[in-house]
This record gives sequence, C-alpha cells and structure tokens, in this order.
Amino acid sequence: MVYLVGIELALVTTNLNKEIFMKHSIISVLVAVSLGTASLAANAENTWKDTASDAWIDGKAETTLMLNGNLDSFDINTDVKNGKVTLTGKVNREVDKALATELVMSLDGVKDVDNQLTVIDEMDDEQDSEVMQSLNDAKIETVVKTRLMFESEVSGMDIEVESKMGKVTLSGTVDNDAERQLAVQIAENTNDVKSVVDMLKSEEEGTMSKKH
Repeated sequence: MVYLVGIELALVTTNLNKEIFMKHSIISVLVAVSLGTASLAANAENTWKDTASDAWIDGKAETTLMLNGNLDSFDINTDVKNGKVTLTGKVNREVDKALATELVMSLDGVKDVDNQLTVIDEMDDEQDSEVMQSLNDAKIETVVKTRLMFESEVSGMDIEVESKMGKVTLSGTVDNDAERQLAVQIAENTNDVKSVVDMLKSEEEGTMSKKH
C-alpha cells in the first residue's frame, strides 16, 4: 500500500514538473515572440519614418526646382533615399547643373546630392561667369521663396522675393510684425544672401492706422 502511494506521489510530482516546464516553455516562447514583434514593429516604424522623410524631401526638391525659372524642371528627375537626393535627366548648361545641386542641397533634411544630370550645350568660361551671377540671384530667390512657402507661420504666397548681387528685397503683405520678423530672418539665414531689405507691409499696422 505504501509502495503504491509512493508511486502515485512520484507520478503526481512528475506531472507537476512537466506542467511547470511546459508553462515556462510557453512563457519563454511568448516573450520571445513579443520581443520579436516589438523589434519588427520598431524596425517597421523606423522604415516608415525614413520613407516619409524621403518623400517629404522629394516633394520639396521638385517644388524648388519647379519654382526656379532658369531650369526646365520637367527634364530633371529626383529620387531620395535616406536623405540623399539623386538628380537625373538633362539641362542646357553646366551652370544649370551646378544650380540644381545648390538648390537641392540648401533644403532642410538633405544630406547629400548625387548630380547625374547630362549637359546638352557647353559655354565658355566668360559666358559661364556672367550667367552664374544671374543664376545665383535666381537661386537665392527660389530658395528664400520655397522656405517662406514651407513655413507655416508665414504667408509665403503673399511675399515677393527679389535678389540682386545677393541683396534680397522682400515685398508684399504679412499679417503682423512677428510674421515680418520671421520672413526677414528666413531670408537672412539663406546661403549667399549678403543683406535683406524689408519692404513688407503689415496688415495689422494698416488696421491700427485706420482705427486712429
């Protein structure tokens, strides 16, 4: 009788050990799966963020090239991967190719530019120098205008930008003095800008004048 009870206790103990082992195994598997899922989710989130950022940069690059009247943006293709912008297509002159690089490189978030544009016509150095100055002003106008349009606190569509020899003039209307100061600051912080002339008119000031 004692022998049979001992056997039953041994069997019960064995079954309990098996159950405990199985529970630990299941928990281990669940933990591993959870960690793996979390890792995959984190990787997927990072991938999505990178893709969204690249898409945002691609959109800004295309807009910037389109706004510049010296470039035929329809002949320029942009592709962005991890902040690196690749330009393909064709331009008329070497200075156009250089201008495209400068325009895109000036955008926030761009880490590098791989310019693979093909130049159709060649110009001599003297012509390049003269055209480059004009294109540099055009580049400044485009970059400042683009930054104003992408700034949510500024009415970029209502502001005109003109650059001559690196001297930028801002004209048009803004809602208030804070918007005016931000617009001027954006222009001043743009590469190759030597000075900024503020010709902006504030609607807030106009309203105050009418009240007086």
